Amino acid sequence: MNSLDMAGHLIRRLHQQATQVFVQRTQAAGFDLTPIQFAALDAIHALPSADQARIAEMIAYDRATIGGVLDRLEQKGWVRRVVSERDRRARELSLTPAGKRVLTAVLPVVREVQDEILASLGQAERKTFLELARKAVRP
Repeated sequence: MNSLDMAGHLIRRLHQQATQVFVQRTQAAGFDLTPIQFAALDAIHALPSADQARIAEMIAYDRATIGGVLDRLEQKGWVRRVVSERDRRARELSLTPAGKRVLTAVLPVVREVQDEILASLGQAERKTFLELARKAVRP
């Protein structure tokens, strides 16, 4: 079987390309941000006061390692973690004013990256690809 006929191989290659383009374009625009850090910022923005476990679930990231991602975002001054009043074991997350500014500023770059990732596809193909990808990742 040819690896170019294997979904897993193609998905891995596409992920590598998407990550490379994301990092190159965001760094060129002056942002020190990984794709998973962006996903966490976006999720925290969408659901302020969510705990770490909920954010990990939203972005399909391992609950055991989301802490390191959030540590780096907190060190950058973009995320604030506070002990939940409802559950002292949980940490509620929110964006700091600096985190909100970064997210707002990086969004246009991230949107351009999406177009670049799928540049070889026509508009109809992009729509179909996204529909099929969403279908494939649904639990």
